[in-house]
Parts: sequence; structure tokens; C-alpha cells
Amino acid sequence: MTTWTDRTAAQPITLSGASGIDRAAHHRLDEAWLAAAWSHPTTRVFVVSGGQALVDDTPDGRTELVMTPSFEAPPTETHRYFLGTDEDGVRYFALQKDALPGRMDQSARPAGLREAGALLSARDAGLLVHAVALENWQRLHRFCSRCGERTVIAAAGHIRRCPACGAEHYPRTDPAVIMLVTDDQDRALLGRQMHWPEGRFSTLAGFVEPGESIEQAVVREVAEEAGVTVGDVEYVASQPWPFPSSLMLGFMARATSSRIQVDGEEIHEARWFSRDELRAAFKSGEVLPPSGISIAARLIELWYGEPLPRA
Repeated sequence: MTTWTDRTAAQPITLSGASGIDRAAHHRLDEAWLAAAWSHPTTRVFVVSGGQALVDDTPDGRTELVMTPSFEAPPTETHRYFLGTDEDGVRYFALQKDALPGRMDQSARPAGLREAGALLSARDAGLLVHAVALENWQRLHRFCSRCGERTVIAAAGHIRRCPACGAEHYPRTDPAVIMLVTDDQDRALLGRQMHWPEGRFSTLAGFVEPGESIEQAVVREVAEEAGVTVGDVEYVASQPWPFPSSLMLGFMARATSSRIQVDGEEIHEARWFSRDELRAAFKSGEVLPPSGISIAARLIELWYGEPLPRA
């Protein structure tokens, strides 16, 4: 039997494709190895700042991360993050800085994952996701949650240690569910958040709460946001979403009721759409599709049967 997961295999979800990078976590505590890797002539480095890095457009139409040899990188010792190695043995590091460096040729531009995630290769997107997630965590978790002392960076950016009480703190990932709900007429339930532009509709989503399974979170979030009850829930795929620290877990869910009652707080409006209704709404501009980088677009496409218009 073909599953939803099988249907995503041929076209990986943005930010989730195989990057070809081995994170090589066993090297993170080996200071001698890290020092040698940093000084190796093939090592490549890029700077991350505020969720952005420099990207450049090549003459053949590709978009690439701007990376330099380590000896050309801006100086820093504490905020140097080892990201992994590729099949050719090239080591990759990210440097967290307060600002991105300038480029003499002026051809590079700053970009975040929302702007460049779908344009970068799987390797570059994977490296940037890793770096942005570490940067977000490092900026938000500088003090020990046990005793309040300022912590220090260890394990090439993947641990913060407390010098006072000895506690070790690890990067945090917040699980969130995102789901396309369909009813017995095979219509899709799409909603619009309060702060979104007029006409922007997407799937429902929400964070997993303590003590509940991800399937329970799907049922609860749909009921809370749209007043719709859900029965069957089927996992589709996941997507790292470091804005600042989420992991999106994608589902298809089957509604057992069709009456909508939005909460008026997170969801301002929700509607059932048939495929023909959604196609017509896209064409007229009444409905704007979700961002192409988001797993939401892929969930809708799996039901819709064709690519969505570009946002």
C-alpha cells in the first residue's frame, strides 16, 4: 500500500533533503581534531548573523552560500561551530558574528532561509539550517537554567556548560504539528491567522504540549483552532524549522465533523475548499498560497494533486 510518506520521497521537502553532510558528532569533543580541521586548506567557513548568511548567484543561475577558507574567515574563538564533513573530506564550520562581513565585489547579498532556502542546494540549505538553529539556541540560552550563571560553549557549539554547577545544556528543539485536514467530501480545511495578509490561507499547526503524543496534539489543535473534530491521523514527513527552534511534524488528518468555529485568537478565518474551489480562488487572487519553503505547501499539494502557484 502506498503511504503519504512514500509520495514525498521523489521530491524532498525543502530544508529536509539529504545534504550529503556527515555531522560527525564524535569529533565535537576532540579539540585536537577540531584545531586540525579548522586549519586544513580545504575547510570551508561561512558567517551566520541574525539568521542570515551571505549568498551569491552564479552565472549559470545557481544560488550558493558564500564560503571561504578558514584563514580568510573573520577571527573568533568561542562562536565557531563545526557542522560536519562531506564525502570528499571537506570540513564545514559556521561563525556566529554580530554582523555579516562585506564583500569587495559587492555581488553577494544577505539572505535567510525563508528567502534562499528553496534556492540553495541540499548541501548549502542543510548547512544553513544547522547553523541558524545553533545560532538561535546560543543567543537565547546564555545562562544556566539551574543556577543562573553564564554558561560557556563546548562541543564545537553543540553544548553549553555551566562553570558554577557543572550542568550541561543542549540545543532545544520544539516539536510542532502541522496538518491538512480533509472531510468526507474530500475538501481541505485551510485557515488564516490573525496577523497574515488578507487572503493568505494555509494548513493548521500548533505546538505539542507536555504529556501528549503528536497524534493527540493534532486532534487538540484542530479542535481548539477551528472547532473541527478529527479521527484518523497519518504521518507524512517532517521539516526542520529554526524560527527559532521548531521541528514541524506533518500529518494528513480526517475530520469527523465539518462545522467550523474558529478560536478568534490564532485563527481569524477557516474554510473548507474543494480542489476546484481552491483552484478558482488561486486564479482570482482571493486566496494566496502558503510559502513554498514551508511543509504546509507540500501537504496541500499532496491533496491538491499539482504544484501550488508561487506565493
